[in-house]
Amino acid sequence: MSQSRGTVPHRFPLPPVTVSGRSHDAVTSRAAHRRLLCRSLSLLGRIVGDDDGGKLFTPEEYEEYKKTVLPMRLQNRLYVSWRSPTGMDCKLVGPETPCFCTHRYKQHKTDFQELPKERPLLLPCRVSKCACKSFHYIPLNGSRPIRCRCKHFADEHSVAGTYHCTQCTKCSGFHSSFTCGCSQPAYTHDTVVETKEERLAQGKPVGHDVPFAAMGGLTGFSSLAEGYMRLDESGAGAPSTSFLESSESGTSHPFLKMYYQPIKVQAVSEPSGIVTQVSNMRISEDDDMAYFERRYQERLLKEKEQKRQKNSKPPTTNRP
Repeated sequence: MSQSRGTVPHRFPLPPVTVSGRSHDAVTSRAAHRRLLCRSLSLLGRIVGDDDGGKLFTPEEYEEYKKTVLPMRLQNRLYVSWRSPTGMDCKLVGPETPCFCTHRYKQHKTDFQELPKERPLLLPCRVSKCACKSFHYIPLNGSRPIRCRCKHFADEHSVAGTYHCTQCTKCSGFHSSFTCGCSQPAYTHDTVVETKEERLAQGKPVGHDVPFAAMGGLTGFSSLAEGYMRLDESGAGAPSTSFLESSESGTSHPFLKMYYQPIKVQAVSEPSGIVTQVSNMRISEDDDMAYFERRYQERLLKEKEQKRQKNSKPPTTNRP
């Protein structure tokens, strides 16, 4: 049987492709092994954090660590946030969030066998020779630390006591006029450390129980945004469909606490307010073209209705 140019009969198997003298299957296997190893090391780092002291755990030590630490971590997780006087969590602290002492949150004490009774909860820094008594969040101005009223940066102040300046004698303590995105000055905010029960009592999200170290206030992707940029100040997100279809009141969910009253007022003042909001809402089943087509048709109907009302008005007569 004749074969066209460039084709190979199926009865003749193709030789394995070689890359630098190695077969393609071997290269693929090694690449997959490297990816698996990278994922395993990443997971190990997220669970262990700095508890290994820079020395990789043996498999036996790792299993013992998980048996000892993970139940304690899941039961006594602490949520850390930088809160404005209005109650908004402007910043939810995560493992890499820097403290006033310039060390990360994951370098502070975050795991407790038993939670202390006294408040506020103190999370001292574990870095050697660091005098930081507890994690204290300080915002950044872009990528640089903010300045005190003495014109020096935050990292030029002492981390102990009243955070006095180490570069001048007139500064009695760090005090910045930096304004947060919530329109409140930085000095009116507080670093809040709270338990799961305390956070639930305020209607704030707690997320799922995870085994990772120093998760702080992170409960989802929305936690990475600043407070004023989130959909609602609680960060809990929209309630489920089953909750919306139930007979619960509008103030029993953090999301509805923020939006129930404005929607109610608009519905009273403008009967079509709810219809307009539903129309503006993206529906998950619609693709982009269907969504914009629906909005376009609604606009055409509105224009026709306005034109019809304008033409139906009786002509005005000017009396002499």
